[in-house]
Amino acid sequence: MKKLTTVILCMLLVGISSYSQKTSKNFANKGRDWYISKTTGSGQLGTKERPAKDLGNIIHHLKPNDRIYIAEGTYMSKGKRGSDEINVPVKIYGGYDTTFTTRDPWDKHKTIFTGVNEYMKLTTPRIYIRTDQQRESNGQKSEGSVIIVDGIIIDNGPRNRYHHDKNLAIRRQASPKSGQNPSPESGGIVIVGSKYTNIAVQNCVVMNTAPTEGAISVRVFKGGKGIIQNNFCINNTGYGIQARTGYVGSDKNVTPKFVIKYNTVLFIWKHDAIASYGGDGLALDQNLVASVENNVFGFGHMGGIYSKGADLTLNNNLFTGNSKYDYKEINSKMKVEDILDESEKLNPYSDGNESLLIKIPVAEKWARIYASRIEMSRAAVDAAVSASNSGANQLRSMLGMNLQGNSVKMDAEVFLPLLTIEEGLPAGLLPWNGKGSTMPKSK
Repeated sequence: MKKLTTVILCMLLVGISSYSQKTSKNFANKGRDWYISKTTGSGQLGTKERPAKDLGNIIHHLKPNDRIYIAEGTYMSKGKRGSDEINVPVKIYGGYDTTFTTRDPWDKHKTIFTGVNEYMKLTTPRIYIRTDQQRESNGQKSEGSVIIVDGIIIDNGPRNRYHHDKNLAIRRQASPKSGQNPSPESGGIVIVGSKYTNIAVQNCVVMNTAPTEGAISVRVFKGGKGIIQNNFCINNTGYGIQARTGYVGSDKNVTPKFVIKYNTVLFIWKHDAIASYGGDGLALDQNLVASVENNVFGFGHMGGIYSKGADLTLNNNLFTGNSKYDYKEINSKMKVEDILDESEKLNPYSDGNESLLIKIPVAEKWARIYASRIEMSRAAVDAAVSASNSGANQLRSMLGMNLQGNSVKMDAEVFLPLLTIEEGLPAGLLPWNGKGSTMPKSK
């Protein structure tokens, strides 16, 4: 396994903001600047002097390589539908004041993307950028360009359906009678690029999402690069961060390459109370190269990192409070101190990873709720099922049919309890031993 050298890392960091030489005509558009302000916006001109009111209102105007600047405020998308889908490569920057002169995305000028839980509202990812289906005039798929999402706070709490409206446990089914949607089974920021497309997600917060996939999910195709840095993921199901590949070849020159660094991922839940999947801070596909460094992966209901066989280098990451393992490589589970000895895929030059007890400055009220949860498993639920001696079962026994088991409660009373931005964000502002996310620099 080859080492991902410093030279390659530098090239990746510099190259993410530049167009690929493979960028096709459709994606070579120069692009324009758009401005959005919940407070001062109106109409669809989207200029600095006359900004639009919501990203959802101007999506149909967007062209490849447009740049979108979003001021402070709470955004619910067009018609409060709670999801924005964009099908061209764009750059999105949040955290500005209403004059677009200063920027402070995690403090003074938070740009918050959320929605409402109403029946028939969208349940797709809150920010969903997908360019892999766009085509040129000759019918070939478009390639290249750059996608960036920077400085956005995703809070799916208001989009979720909670049991008895107590904010303690989500429900994944809709309730048409009460006019409630299911909790969206989708990530907060999901990006699927085209071939040779560079993608960056940085300085973002994602919380209260309930996906099977990643709360932040980035899929890079042939010849593309991905950077996921200085993000804070807290209280989500599935995976906190998911690095995915759309490439199935063997040419290492065009294998997707990721740098994943200085992120904090905490309290990642399984998909549901008895699921055996999800619950990892970071998940990586097989056909990709990744350098994972200076991150914090804590309190995963399964583990810290789950690699399906990626060409992976791990340096200076902190693991804490993970239930089953710190690192899982295909089917092998390891604690952090055993990774270098037992891994078969990891770059042997990996170093500096540690396990450490840390104090997390999350709200005490929420911490007490989290601590009161009851762990459930499929095996325990299956073991609790017994066949009742009902008349129906007596008849089924006489006929040689399988008996019907009694019902067993499978929903936890505490599962992904609502965590507000004020309660959770302090845990993402300061690093531990130089590891994890920090407050983005204001401008």
